[in-house]
Amino acid sequence: MSNKAAHTVIIGGGFGGLFTALDLAGSGDVTLISDQDHFLFTPMLYEYLSGEVEEWHIAPNHKELLDESTNFIRDDVTDMDLDARSITLKSGRKISEYDALVVAVGGVTNFAGVEGAAEFSFPFRKIAHADSLRLRMVEALDQVPPDLPPQDTQRALTFAVVGAGASGVELSTKMADLLRDAFKRRALRGEPRVLVIEMGDKVVPGMGGEIREFVEDALRESRVEVHTLTRVVRVTAKSLTFEHNGGLTEIETAAVVWAGGVRMNPLIEELKVEKTNRGLILVEPTLQIPAHKNVFALGDVAFYKDATPTLAGTAQLAFQEASLVARNVKAFLSGAELQTKHFEELGEAVSLGTERAAVLAGGKAFGGPLARQARFALYTSRLPTWHHRLRVGASWFFEGTSPRPLLPLGIQR
Repeated sequence: MSNKAAHTVIIGGGFGGLFTALDLAGSGDVTLISDQDHFLFTPMLYEYLSGEVEEWHIAPNHKELLDESTNFIRDDVTDMDLDARSITLKSGRKISEYDALVVAVGGVTNFAGVEGAAEFSFPFRKIAHADSLRLRMVEALDQVPPDLPPQDTQRALTFAVVGAGASGVELSTKMADLLRDAFKRRALRGEPRVLVIEMGDKVVPGMGGEIREFVEDALRESRVEVHTLTRVVRVTAKSLTFEHNGGLTEIETAAVVWAGGVRMNPLIEELKVEKTNRGLILVEPTLQIPAHKNVFALGDVAFYKDATPTLAGTAQLAFQEASLVARNVKAFLSGAELQTKHFEELGEAVSLGTERAAVLAGGKAFGGPLARQARFALYTSRLPTWHHRLRVGASWFFEGTSPRPLLPLGIQR
């Protein structure tokens, strides 16, 4: 089989899909299908919410990143027939006769069947989600007059974040810092209330104790209320009800943000391949699907045994797997031997409010403003394409990364 004539289709434009496409540039015909016109560097979506980074920094257009030889299609995939080697798109278009297929669609928000959660809470996985949440924060602030009593102000400006994994912690500390800054600028009485609600017994359960200390300190400094061993039972447009120790509590909320994990993409749920009891596609050490050697799966949708457990479901794992998939697709198309790899944690970097972060590298953790700068430097190196890294790095170095205040709607800049 000739690489030049071979056609590889990649479904999904996140870390797994995009970086696979970049590594396959020039290796035959490559088609990338994504439901978004841009890539999203999801680990910095929290900085986008706070205005520390701009949209173009973390959400560059796919066509700007991809090689001219790569065909990009913006569409939703509605069906995959692996036996017939055909893909059906929402637009009605069909793609068939591919030689290799890479499945990297990622997960979707898991509302866990909680009453009202899907209808009334804010998911936080896309640029549009961050825009909607920031607008809601500003609108809630704009509705509070400066002479309102402190207890009434706090009731009107209570925000809840569901889930205390890395996402929930990063989100809640950003929101708390932004809101406290807004209180000072607007001369509001009292202080905002931000809660993070976690079903487990500790925050960032997937991280080690060393970095957790920095996380817990930051939550205290940002005055985020942490409610562990607590389960959300209902969300409405203006309230949240949770259960702890058998007792129910209902609070008024300006917004509820859902960071409680992901579930399997419906496209994968319908796919007839061998899966784990959690619905993940079982893949070989080469990241091939056993019954379909020309199909590779990675990221949130695949279970890869030879990876450090803490990497499961992270952008970091998809980022690492992409290089192996690209290498193995080339090998498969040329008839060469496919390779395997063990994936280790490359280090952790958690944003903690607008002025600090925590970083774990080489087995050692450190926090504070220096860690925040280290996080920016680390993520600069992981942005796609050298020219995008150069542009973004220069912007962060020369223009700074200060947060953008939650100013009234009439004077937004």
